Amino acid sequence: MVDARGLSCPEPVIMVKKFLKNNNRPSDVDVRVDNIASKENVTRYLEAMGYKVDTVKEDDGWSLKASL
Repeated sequence: MVDARGLSCPEPVIMVKKFLKNNNRPSDVDVRVDNIASKENVTRYLEAMGYKVDTVKEDDGWSLKASL
């Protein structure tokens, strides 16, 4: 899981990119963000990498569940 709460872009996208590289592009990725720009940018990046992203609103932000 990538917990990018409290960070602003581009940091969350960079964290997700490193996570994918270090984990040999896993079939499932779970990301937590707490601002709209990060939610949109991380979602766009994951979709560009071929993932389907489901977004769930939570009390402290969003949970992005991505799968290939």
